[in-house]
Amino acid sequence: MDETPETQQNPSGMSAVDSQSTDSVVETTTQSFMVDVIEASQHMLVLLDFWAPWCGPCKQLTPLLEKLAMQSNGAVRLAKMNIDEHPQVAQQLQVQSIPAVFAFKNGQPVDGFAGALPESQLKAFIEKNLGEGLAPDPIEEMLAAGKAALEQDDFTNAMQIFGAIAQQDNTNTAALGGLAQCYLASGNIDAAEQTLAMIEDPTTPDPLYSAAIAGLELAKKSASLGDTDDQKESAIDTLLATLGGNADDHQSRYDLALAYHAAGQKENAIDALLEIIQRNRQWEDDAARKQLLELFEAYGPTDEVTVEGRRKLSSLLFS
Repeated sequence: MDETPETQQNPSGMSAVDSQSTDSVVETTTQSFMVDVIEASQHMLVLLDFWAPWCGPCKQLTPLLEKLAMQSNGAVRLAKMNIDEHPQVAQQLQVQSIPAVFAFKNGQPVDGFAGALPESQLKAFIEKNLGEGLAPDPIEEMLAAGKAALEQDDFTNAMQIFGAIAQQDNTNTAALGGLAQCYLASGNIDAAEQTLAMIEDPTTPDPLYSAAIAGLELAKKSASLGDTDDQKESAIDTLLATLGGNADDHQSRYDLALAYHAAGQKENAIDALLEIIQRNRQWEDDAARKQLLELFEAYGPTDEVTVEGRRKLSSLLFS
């Protein structure tokens, strides 16, 4: 069986993570349990993680526990025990399923849980037993700064921040999504597509990544409108003139929504699609509503135009 990153051994017998921080993350055995867990818990919080190579949820949970332990500046140790190779301790603690995690303090198990939890719940579990908050994750702080820059259309700064994160971790879904959005804002569709292709199958898509995927599809649809602002405005004027002669030309109004989007006129893009829904919701197999949802995805759930657009859509659909 192939070794997973969290179980891969180096020549010293320690995992890759162990070699980086012996105190924060260790592989423990029945023989070393007293030192690794019981004695260590006299001066730090020790999380005993029971896992096995065949356990799928373990492969999701363990990297998160490693990350939080490494982030604790020595306040938390993660002790990983392979339940297949060392079943005795698990039997004593009456472990019935894995992953199973026990928190040890002062030589005693004080808390625990079974199953794979999301990072936010793991952090809350650790902080409850630690009695204090964990240090902020530098990557999370950088992501927050990148998101703030993106929301303010400061694409130069956002690109620098997301790029720095991607250099440290080229699988960070949020950073790559944010970076792709910066490329899209500059009109570089190819670079955006190449950036998003770096993540083949994200297990937990981040809103930044989802927005970039939707934005890329929109960029491809509106590519024929031109690259310059003048070309985009010209396309808008032409489509408005067409609609002036026939307000029920839904294809032209649909194209107008894409033109508005390409020109950065979010509210107008949404309103154009809403008008199609109001006039003929079933047009082209509900195409306007589907395109509207793609706009919402691209703009993000917290954008004011998304919030207002969803409210208007609900009023139309349920009035």
